[in-house]
Amino acid sequence: MKQRSTFFPSSEVVMHNQLFQSALVVKANPIGMVSTNRYVNMENERESGGEPHIGLEFDTADEARDFYNMYATKTGFKIRIGQLYRSRSDGSISSRRFVCAKEGFQLHSRTGCPAFIRVKRLENGRWVIDHFHKDHNHELDSPGNICPPQYQGKYVTASKPLADLSSRSGSRLREEESDCQPCPSGTIDVKRLKKEERVDIPAVQPSVGLEFNSANEAYKFYFIYAAHEGFKIRIGQLFRSKFDGSITSRRFVCSKEGHQHSRIGCGAYLRIKRQDSGMWVVDRLQLEHNHELKVQPCADKEVPSVLVALKEEEEDAFVSNLSQENSIGDQWYRTLLEYFQSKQSTETGFYYAVDLDGNKCRNLFWADGRSRFSCSQFGDAVVFDIAYKRTSSVVPFASFIGINNHRQPVLLGCALIADESKESYCWLFQTYLRAMSGRRPTSIITDQDEAVEQAVSQVFRGTRHCFSMWQMKKLEQEYLGVLARGNNFRYEYEKCVYKSQTPAEFDASWTILISRFNLTGNSWLKEMYSKRSSWVPLFLRGTFFAGLFGDESTTSYFSSLLDARTPPEEFVTRYERVIQRRREEEMQEDMNSCNSQATLRTKEPMEDQCRRLYTMAMFKVFQKELIDSYSYTGLRIYEEGIISKYLVKKGGSDSDPHTVSLDGSSLNANCSCQKFEYDGMLCRHILKVFQHMNLSEIPSRFILTRWRRNAKYALLDNIDPNFSSQELKAMVIWSLREEASNFVEAGTTSIDRYRLALGILREGNKDLCW
Repeated sequence: MKQRSTFFPSSEVVMHNQLFQSALVVKANPIGMVSTNRYVNMENERESGGEPHIGLEFDTADEARDFYNMYATKTGFKIRIGQLYRSRSDGSISSRRFVCAKEGFQLHSRTGCPAFIRVKRLENGRWVIDHFHKDHNHELDSPGNICPPQYQGKYVTASKPLADLSSRSGSRLREEESDCQPCPSGTIDVKRLKKEERVDIPAVQPSVGLEFNSANEAYKFYFIYAAHEGFKIRIGQLFRSKFDGSITSRRFVCSKEGHQHSRIGCGAYLRIKRQDSGMWVVDRLQLEHNHELKVQPCADKEVPSVLVALKEEEEDAFVSNLSQENSIGDQWYRTLLEYFQSKQSTETGFYYAVDLDGNKCRNLFWADGRSRFSCSQFGDAVVFDIAYKRTSSVVPFASFIGINNHRQPVLLGCALIADESKESYCWLFQTYLRAMSGRRPTSIITDQDEAVEQAVSQVFRGTRHCFSMWQMKKLEQEYLGVLARGNNFRYEYEKCVYKSQTPAEFDASWTILISRFNLTGNSWLKEMYSKRSSWVPLFLRGTFFAGLFGDESTTSYFSSLLDARTPPEEFVTRYERVIQRRREEEMQEDMNSCNSQATLRTKEPMEDQCRRLYTMAMFKVFQKELIDSYSYTGLRIYEEGIISKYLVKKGGSDSDPHTVSLDGSSLNANCSCQKFEYDGMLCRHILKVFQHMNLSEIPSRFILTRWRRNAKYALLDNIDPNFSSQELKAMVIWSLREEASNFVEAGTTSIDRYRLALGILREGNKDLCW
């Protein structure tokens, strides 16, 4: 096993030497008019098989490809057709890449070779080389041993945007050229399904267990079924084996799946899984739609020709920029490294780390100073978001998200996870802790993933781990959707999972549910029951999650950042845009809380107290609980010395009963609903008891600093006795650093302010030293 190493900002020179060696990409200068003599020379050079260079022009992209192929044959290597890029204005092809056959890492025979040429279309219709990388990172063959490849296909030259190629209108699109070779197992070649091909309506309905000879056959079957029923389909996610990269399963979804454009989140889909025999079997199925179906005349007889071919080599082009098989592609790495270095030169708090395996980059982590400061404030409850696994994105982008004092998601750190193993996640979590000065979260929410679970238990010891509620809802729909039709299963299931008050009550309800609906053999329910402490709300109440467990807002922090074809240079631009927008929203809420006052709705002094202390968003949460408490009654059911117990019920009935324990001397209160322990806000039950005692103010321990208006600057006012010295030091460092950053920024606006700031610093330094 190769030794892995981590490089930090101080190791930039070593990193360059190890990863790139002499891999220099020469960028072209703007190209204007070409003189007649130069044009004649270029014609002669092309015909004589000269070496590519920037500025060399061609009549067509085909001609550029043939020229590079001839040069490659003479030099001793093979080429492949790489990405193409389209114009944002009209969708026409604006540039193409032709790469060494060993570019990328998807196949074991490839070495990530950086050699390529890129040709760009000029306004006059000609094509010019604007990027050229000559050097290879592998030995070249003897020229006589290279056989030029035969290209059977032609370039797609449509000038209109191809709507089916991107989930984002106007996005830069990448395609691969299609050929007429048979589809490898597991690949879908929709282009081969010609429009003239007539297919009979399937004789059987889709069902779990239905088998097909190929993935193409399954797609054809589902397409005809969909047309007959009155809906359209799209090709959804595919999943690959972690051992050999081969496709193991595929999903075909309703065209209205998702929420972009006109889509409405339809859950209908069919998933096929590859068997050891080579056959493909339907293993998951959802037939129910959330919209009306419309049968089109004669639509059930035609399979269209879609200008997308998801063949294995084409998918390889999509993942070659950032391979999910043990390495991050050079283009992504170079772009991000340049971005990291530029950020670090202007921001002292910027941090990044790189996980290397030999010369291959496996994973990246980064966090700017604002994110690290946010972690010292709001890093107690964290969401580790790997939403790319639930979308069509091939870029394994992950993020650490917290929630601020306005209940807004805040960014704590970002990562690219090229190697989705327990070892990689352990490296990432350890790097996160190092970047955050050891601030360990109280709770962390992730998707259900075996490697992530193992890494969390190993690195975040003592941290409460749970699965995200929004993922569980999707899994419930996927695995239990059929059961929810035509019976009371959905009601009984939700009552058991979300209404049970004690572990014994949950176990009894679960047993009855499994027996009543004959689900003893349901493997997913068996697994979920064994992991019930990680997702059933009953078992999570005693841990602080800042209300994140059921909050879907964190999953949309970077919702528009990536799609399946986002190039690295556009990723950086989008990333900066999202960060700026989110932080402007946070600043706006700061201003609203400082400059506005909510309307009081009761005569309780404690309402006015909380209006002064809480942010606007958190005061509204408190106010709702206070008003709801008026519909409850409290009855003292036990008293011994200073300890009392109250039974609090809604409207005096037996519905929603909870028990509140109160220490009369310290005014320390606990409720069986454990709302305060879970999200840091007093529940209506405790508020009812406080009203019964005629308290005018809420004890300060029940108004958490993290929810206050001055949370960013008052974290040290109420020190949590459970904080370690390392955590306390981290909070002090980042609090001072944030203040210093604002001070420096204000002091550089003019010479007079600079002199004033410098004088304040010098006087302050004297006082500190004294």
